[in-house]
Amino acid sequence: MRLKEIQRTAHQAWSPAGHHPIYLALGTSAQQLDASFNTTAAIEIFEMDFADPSLEMQLKGSLPTTNRLHSIVWVNFGAGEDGTGGRLVAGSENGTLTVYNPEAIISSGAEAVVGQSDKHTGPVRALDFNPFQNNLLASGANDSEIYIWDLNNFSSPMTPGAKTQPLEDISVVSWNRQVQHIMASATPSGKAVVWDLRKNEPIIKISDHSNRMHCSGLLWHPDVATQLVLASEDDRLPVIQMWDLRFATSPLKVLENHKRGILSISWSQADSELLLSSAKDNRILCWNPNTGEVIYELPTTNQWCFDVQWCPRNPALLSTASFDGRITVYSVMGGSLKAQQQSTADMISSSFDTMDPFGTGQVLPPLQVPQPSVQDTIIPPLKKPPKWVRRLVGASFGFGGKLITFENPKLPPVQSPQPVPRQVFVSQVTTETEFLQRSRELQVALQSGSFNNYCQAKIQNSKSDAEQDIWKFLLVNFEDEARIKFLKLLGFSKDELERKISKCLGKNFQSNGHGVDAKDLAEKMQRLTTERSDEAAADIRTSGSISPADFFSHTPKDNSTFQIPVSCDTDGLISQALLVGNFEGAVDLCLKDGRYAEAILLSISGGEDLLKKTQQKYLSKQKNSISMLIASVVTQNWRDIVENCELENWKEALAALLTYAHPEDFACFCDTLGNRLEREGTEKRCLQACLCYICSGNIEKLVECWALHRDCSSPLGLEDLVEKVMMLRKSIERLRNSEVAVQSPILAEKLTCYAGILAAEGSLATAMTYLPDNSDQPGIRMLRDRLHHAQGEPAAQQQAPNSFNRVRVPTANPMPAAKAPIMSPYQPTAPPQGNSQQQPAMPSIFTPQVPPPHPGPGLPSSTHAHPPSSTRPVVRPSYPQHPATAPDVKKKT
Repeated sequence: MRLKEIQRTAHQAWSPAGHHPIYLALGTSAQQLDASFNTTAAIEIFEMDFADPSLEMQLKGSLPTTNRLHSIVWVNFGAGEDGTGGRLVAGSENGTLTVYNPEAIISSGAEAVVGQSDKHTGPVRALDFNPFQNNLLASGANDSEIYIWDLNNFSSPMTPGAKTQPLEDISVVSWNRQVQHIMASATPSGKAVVWDLRKNEPIIKISDHSNRMHCSGLLWHPDVATQLVLASEDDRLPVIQMWDLRFATSPLKVLENHKRGILSISWSQADSELLLSSAKDNRILCWNPNTGEVIYELPTTNQWCFDVQWCPRNPALLSTASFDGRITVYSVMGGSLKAQQQSTADMISSSFDTMDPFGTGQVLPPLQVPQPSVQDTIIPPLKKPPKWVRRLVGASFGFGGKLITFENPKLPPVQSPQPVPRQVFVSQVTTETEFLQRSRELQVALQSGSFNNYCQAKIQNSKSDAEQDIWKFLLVNFEDEARIKFLKLLGFSKDELERKISKCLGKNFQSNGHGVDAKDLAEKMQRLTTERSDEAAADIRTSGSISPADFFSHTPKDNSTFQIPVSCDTDGLISQALLVGNFEGAVDLCLKDGRYAEAILLSISGGEDLLKKTQQKYLSKQKNSISMLIASVVTQNWRDIVENCELENWKEALAALLTYAHPEDFACFCDTLGNRLEREGTEKRCLQACLCYICSGNIEKLVECWALHRDCSSPLGLEDLVEKVMMLRKSIERLRNSEVAVQSPILAEKLTCYAGILAAEGSLATAMTYLPDNSDQPGIRMLRDRLHHAQGEPAAQQQAPNSFNRVRVPTANPMPAAKAPIMSPYQPTAPPQGNSQQQPAMPSIFTPQVPPPHPGPGLPSSTHAHPPSSTRPVVRPSYPQHPATAPDVKKKT
């Protein structure tokens, strides 16, 4: 792709690799004239501004010269600490070798020429500098003249040895890229000579036996010290020959694609598999010398290109100099020509003037200037990725916590066309070690059924009292007589209460399971056996209860006489009402006179309705705290307790529910109390609400409350929630003796996030069990599909449920298979048995199950063996039957 262009007939030299910004030096070419027959000469320096989409190059400095040039190089010698500067060395047509300071040319300084010599007797056509000692420069001219120049002492050059015979022009000189004392030169006749500067003599000569090899270029291999290439300018043999000095009898390889003679070659120092060549067939080709394949052809319409050069700093750039007077900069990475084409169209449009061409000063109507259609032309890049875009090392994380690392060490070049095998390392990386350890402990407890031991361990390791209370409540769910133990956790012990009552009554308390005095109990039993007749005992056995009349008939009798008042005061009215059987009037008179005990006793004889009315009237007049509790107990109005009690008394309200609430209403009342606590919005009330939800077995409310007031975004915070949810679910499953299902969006979200963290840590099999089975959310479907296919070949043979359909898209030009094997030091381990498709499919936490009918928590008696639970469907997760085997973790930093 063309980036920059300027009209010049010149030789070119790029600034060294350390120089920034990138400059291009141009020296007017000898033996060429432009259309104006201009005979002036100059050295110009242009700056490459690739941020500007236009083709223009910015001129930074210019210096007129007396002679035109045959060659020019930019040496890094004399560069400053910032890499700028260096030296420009130019070989002229009259044999003069001149050294310029490019900084002085840019700043228009007077001291631009820092050295000059006329040792050569003819045009200096060949120049090259030593890559190891940048003060050493080689030049070649007529009559086999080759000089080695030291820029520190420019006046006295040396020769590499005696002149070769017969005397010929030196067309090219080149320093070896691996050995600093080896240099080569070539002549147009096709002969190449390799010089050893330590011995000051040639060590080998190379020539083509066909005698048709007119050498126009010689380059050493960037990596292999014994290999070089020769380019032929002869139209009869337009080839590039690759020679190896170890087998110098014939070329190692011949590159044949040009139709006419080759004028210039350039070998990329950044990638030895990129060799440029320009020829008289108007083509500029980029070769892969190892395979002999043309991997890129430059899209140029210029005339013959007599010079091509790679840019030392940006390896994707190259410059060309053509006989039609154009210096062009290209990129081999391809691109779009839309910006350049639009710029050209704008220039055409702006060339039309809307003013009156006849000078009347009137503005003419807008011209209908035809706008050329701009087509986005795409230039393809190299057919092979160049080495400078290849990463020397790399690391990439894959799904399931896999870390893929590779390195491309610099290996000695191999002359085989086969690529060098390289290693790719696959390792398992874990970053949340505590999270994984706790997850494995949870899995072991869920699969072995050791829930009590797990909860006990959590209680011991709890860091706060609130956390400890939650695990104590979860533990009680797995024990018998759960309601009694819940009461103890709330601070209500029956034995302790009986002891306090006995102390208040002045009795000696001895714990016998009933909380009464043993001696007193024996005396009462003896009195009952002596005083109760067999008939009364039989009545009690048959009826099971004592009627009010029987109750008063068994009261002690006093034989003394008494008077029945019939006056008009309260006593008289009460006695008169009793005499006529008006119990309701008598009760009202007693209540009005404050005789509450007599009113209760009379209402018992007046029937059940009168007793209830009397209780209500009595309780409505009592406004102290204990009377409110007595009213709720007498009327069995538990909703009034949970809705109206002070939140500071939430324990007392929960204790009353545990003692009296009916199993069918228990869960609802616990949820109501939990909602009141949760509405307070404080963390303390939130934890108290969680205890209520644990008692009711409401997984959904527990998750919502916990997620609202606790941070569940971190892995450990999410682990805290999942542990509690799993234990509560197992306790409900134990009560119902079946699996349960919860339709909770929040729980689905949290478990999906939990599964994602497990998958990222490498626990793929465990992560699969937490995903909802029947969810159509794209994120859950995608994660399930990736987990399914990441567990190995056996698991991938079967389509995952609700997975994405895989469609193989055919390509027009399929990529060839990689020739180099990829070796991994870590062999993939076989998938765990729990992951195999032959195993029965394990139900997930969201598998809907119809729970069988159950009576729920027992009556308030102490014989209830299981904790209370809600009667609505609740969800539970399920797990594999075998513990998931965690992969070995090899952490690479």
